[in-house]
Amino acid sequence: MKSVNTVKAVKAIAFSLMGAIVLLLVVASIVEKFKGTEFVARYFYTSTLTICLWVAAVVFSLWHLCNVLFVKTSDASIGAKLSQLGVFGLHFAFVLILAGALLTHLFGVQGAVELREGEATTAYIDKDHDYQIRKFPFSITLTNFQVLTYPGTDTPRDYVSTIIVDGVKGQVSMNKIFKYKGYRFYQSGYNGDGHTVVLLLNHDPWGIAVTYTGYLLLLLSILVFFFLPDTHFRLLVKRLKAELAGASSLRMLMVVLFVTSATYGLASPQTLPEQQSDRLGNLCVFYGGRLQPLSCLATDFTEKLYGKSSYQGMTAEQVYAGWLLMPYSWLDEPMLKLKSADRKLLGLKGRYATYNELFAAKNAGLQLSAYSTEKMALVYMLLHGELTRIYPYVTDTTNAASSLVWYSPSSDLQLGMPDEQWFFIRKSVDYIGELAFEKNYSRIDTVISKIAKYQQSVAGTSIPSERRFVIEQMFRRIHYSKPMAMAAVTIGLMLFLVYMLLLSHRNSLPKWLSATALWLMVVAELFLSVMLALRWYVSGHVPLSNGHETMQTLAWIAMLVALGASAQLSNDNHAVSRLFVLSAGWLIAGFALLVSMMTASNPQITPLMPVLQSPLLSIHVAVIMLSYALLFFIAINSLAALLSKNRNMQVHLLVSRLLLYPAVFLLTIGIFIGAIWANISWGRYWGWDPKEVWALITMLVYSLPLHSSQLSWLNKPKTFHLYCVVAFLTVLFTYFGVNFLLGGMHAYN
Repeated sequence: MKSVNTVKAVKAIAFSLMGAIVLLLVVASIVEKFKGTEFVARYFYTSTLTICLWVAAVVFSLWHLCNVLFVKTSDASIGAKLSQLGVFGLHFAFVLILAGALLTHLFGVQGAVELREGEATTAYIDKDHDYQIRKFPFSITLTNFQVLTYPGTDTPRDYVSTIIVDGVKGQVSMNKIFKYKGYRFYQSGYNGDGHTVVLLLNHDPWGIAVTYTGYLLLLLSILVFFFLPDTHFRLLVKRLKAELAGASSLRMLMVVLFVTSATYGLASPQTLPEQQSDRLGNLCVFYGGRLQPLSCLATDFTEKLYGKSSYQGMTAEQVYAGWLLMPYSWLDEPMLKLKSADRKLLGLKGRYATYNELFAAKNAGLQLSAYSTEKMALVYMLLHGELTRIYPYVTDTTNAASSLVWYSPSSDLQLGMPDEQWFFIRKSVDYIGELAFEKNYSRIDTVISKIAKYQQSVAGTSIPSERRFVIEQMFRRIHYSKPMAMAAVTIGLMLFLVYMLLLSHRNSLPKWLSATALWLMVVAELFLSVMLALRWYVSGHVPLSNGHETMQTLAWIAMLVALGASAQLSNDNHAVSRLFVLSAGWLIAGFALLVSMMTASNPQITPLMPVLQSPLLSIHVAVIMLSYALLFFIAINSLAALLSKNRNMQVHLLVSRLLLYPAVFLLTIGIFIGAIWANISWGRYWGWDPKEVWALITMLVYSLPLHSSQLSWLNKPKTFHLYCVVAFLTVLFTYFGVNFLLGGMHAYN
């Protein structure tokens, strides 16, 4: 009896300690908003009490794990023993990871060293011990530093420091570490003259080695868990197949059509005809850190001001041309979209204000929101020529590729520039404005052609190819997110409604309904694949660099998962389950696309920062997004179970439990891939950023139902499903709450 009581006590303590850790992380992430990362890192995350809490949780969890796995195993089969070993390895991997973190905390050294070109140093600043000056067992000399830029732009592509350490030459750049005698050097910063750099350093041979061993053991244990025949995952697969094989067929027919449209037209301010505006849009402009068609800048400008890519029947290029060439006819045009708070502040009834109204309010001392101030700043930049960097100039003819800059008519032009070139840059846009006033459109075409020829003659191969320009312009004109999102949500809700009705009526499902939903999803998936591929092509990087792109990718993943799952439910016995899978896929994709619309007007397709160029980043985000898609699917599945009035409750339970394993494992793998990327880029694999903390909270929260065999209250289907629905709030907060409430390095724009 004493032994049984001890086992129960150990289990209760182990799970209670993990709950306490989750609560501590939640509180600390909120306190960080007000006190800063350094404060919570010292007094919450790495305090002695927290470390003791983690150690106690590890000890009692291992104790409980041994009680569960290694009691009465003499009669177990070889497969069962291997499965037990895999489960133990999975948990022990976390012990190693935490042990590595403890070693890093106790014995690791993190610091910074400032290097002046040509000067040797043996000192560094120890960041872990109140920024004390300490000595290296060697000397370091910076011999050269370069800022590499994207061709034809001044946007940094990489930062490269060439150093010599005790006679050994090496390079340090973003995502490229230099190692010497256990010290790891990372590129951090540089001063304005380009002759002094700051390198971060890390000396942590034991902590990193143990942590990476834990990562490797974790990956191997996950693979073992999925492929060994006697694991709980494989058992759930067998039980689900048995449940689905006995499912009865039902009949139901439903078709819903809903179409709305609204158009309006108002008097138009002055601008160029569409033909001349389009030719202006075909020019190359340096915008958003890269070269792109001016039409893309025009689209961003119009969307940011008005919320749409056209205005009163005018194209984005015409809106841009009007503001650029004939601004006085636009200053009193009500096209600056406002939020409700600013409308109340200004006493406006409509949704839009004029630039002059906002300008007057600003001069009167009214505190407008950042949303409205940004629009004013954008107009100001265009009126003063700062958004019209269409004139390339080579500042150093001996090194044309790296000395190419792009000027606007209002830029401070280089001294010594030839008079005719200076005059052309300063006056050609003004001349187009004069010609527009005279309505001399044929002459405008001639001037625009001269600007295009000037760009080609000076910038040459730095200008993207005509094919790339055409593809980017075509891509930016396809506004698919909103109609596709509305269609996906509508189809998903229709299918989900049909599914819920089928659960309460003994009718069979017509084959055409699920077949239509399936083929529509195939078409949508192919279309979204093309759109993501086009974005990848024009941006030059995997479309995972901001919130808009990741939600688009999440929609793509959701439909891919739904198509894969429906393929496994292709026979008639699984028709109803297949309908649910398709409805969930449509809903997840639709909501992801709706969220992507929130930021669709702000992100620009820009070159990635050097630190974001690692392929590990793309893998990290893709794996996390796939995990979120599965967790979303689990939440919908559990919600359907709660609404089904006990019909098919067991099938829903098996589906949620089955999907929890890949969802949680993918989330875990994604977190640790991100940690490895951070360690390569910044010299630390964990920085207690709010996004990191909440990803860890989500992983811990969702790991609890994986242990439902040890927690009797989670064995009740309704309780289990309710937990999965509520747990999804952690995913929502990790992605949205952190971005909009807590901030941090990972907050998407």
